[in-house]
Amino acid sequence: MSIGHTLLGLLESGPRHGYDLKRAFDEKFGQDRPLHYGQVYSTMSRLLKNGLVEVDGIEPGGGPERKRYAITDAGITDVERWLATPEKPEPYLQSTLYTKVVLALLTRRDAADILDTQRSEHLRLMRILTDRKRKGDLADQLICDHALFHLEADLRWLELTAARLDRLAEVVTK
Repeated sequence: MSIGHTLLGLLESGPRHGYDLKRAFDEKFGQDRPLHYGQVYSTMSRLLKNGLVEVDGIEPGGGPERKRYAITDAGITDVERWLATPEKPEPYLQSTLYTKVVLALLTRRDAADILDTQRSEHLRLMRILTDRKRKGDLADQLICDHALFHLEADLRWLELTAARLDRLAEVVTK
């Protein structure tokens, strides 16, 4: 996720302080990985330097002065361009799990155990996400569906790999 573009998009509804941006980000996108304040302010500094935001006002506070940021026309154009650009599909051709399976075979360890352990971990996470989806609002349901679909694809791969483990062992140990 592009944090800069996300913060710019949040600014389109009106000027905000860094604290407000962090809170809005965490509420909409950061339930699993909240944004750190330092990340907000370093991103805002970069966006300011690049002319994508401007300081709309400065207010004294209990600590440092509070800057209120507003998106510029260039920032709006940048967000529009980012939204219109499709994300590159990730083919997962450098999978850590695949590497573990091959290394287990190369070192004469039980690759089936690795697949079984991973399957259990995927199923555990799927139960958690299914429960979260059941209790969540529509936005939470959609993000959980996204994760669940990826986990289901991983499970299909785990089953396929387990079924081909003997053939894979022949190929990689030659």
